Amino acid sequence: MKYFTLEQLSEINEGQEKPARFVVIGNPVKHSLSPQLHQPALDQLGEDARYLRVEVEEGKVAEAFQKLYDAGIRGINVTVPHKLEALKACDIVDPAAEIMGAVNTIVFDQDGKRTGFNTDGPGFARAIREEFSVDLGDLKVVIIGAGGGAGRAIATQCVIENCSQVILANRTLGKLEPMKEELSKLVHREDLEGPRDRIEIIALSDPALEQAIESSELVINTTSVGLKATDPSPFPSRWVEPHHLVYDTIYNPARTRLLREAQAQGARVANGLSLLIHQGALSLEYWLNRDVPLEVMREGVKNALKE
Repeated sequence: MKYFTLEQLSEINEGQEKPARFVVIGNPVKHSLSPQLHQPALDQLGEDARYLRVEVEEGKVAEAFQKLYDAGIRGINVTVPHKLEALKACDIVDPAAEIMGAVNTIVFDQDGKRTGFNTDGPGFARAIREEFSVDLGDLKVVIIGAGGGAGRAIATQCVIENCSQVILANRTLGKLEPMKEELSKLVHREDLEGPRDRIEIIALSDPALEQAIESSELVINTTSVGLKATDPSPFPSRWVEPHHLVYDTIYNPARTRLLREAQAQGARVANGLSLLIHQGALSLEYWLNRDVPLEVMREGVKNALKE
């Protein structure tokens, strides 16, 4: 079965040797790669546990959390469109997740209390270290599509990591203005005063975006532009120079037009597979309180993408 519904929870362990302990919830959820990411790691670690998909209707996340806990589930991943609703359904929320405005990982304690985390931000920091052998906090960053959920999580992490420059670019500025105000509260380095604000916002249509990208070191695409073969680059690729690092959060296809053209310009590039793996690994670390086998998780996802 590709996924279960809340009404089918009584069936999740029928005919199975290992009990269901972890799930991903979403709507739709049948295309989630989370089982292929997590189950190989659970097996490698010798955990007596299965990882399943559960489809949950909007408005029923709090109810789902209780029913899943009662069914023996001890950790939940949350995907679209439930990340905000999940945050509201938690008993405790990690401060970074609160600022990101979304939760993607739920940890149950022994009394059933729910703590919510967002692993996208710290997972991204790990991905940058893996891909480019540099710390996120040492880079000047431009985030394309910063108004979306992934963009906000990454922007928050950039500020937490003390990036000296964080430029948030979006089609409209309406989402970015309150976001900048919120993120500015996190800024705690006084040694970076100067003509350029630590956090800036800019419209994707603003001609000044070219100069903003030129002065940056890491350019991140968090938009969906690139999912289709016919999609253009989210900004003119001629703006990319050899000194740039370009990260596209899209991982399927593995090489978007942005990455192909940026690489042709001499830049170093990476896709979102490493983010997927590291944010998932962080979830498992929260649930199991132990190190997890990254390479096994990577192979599991790669094999799934080939199918």
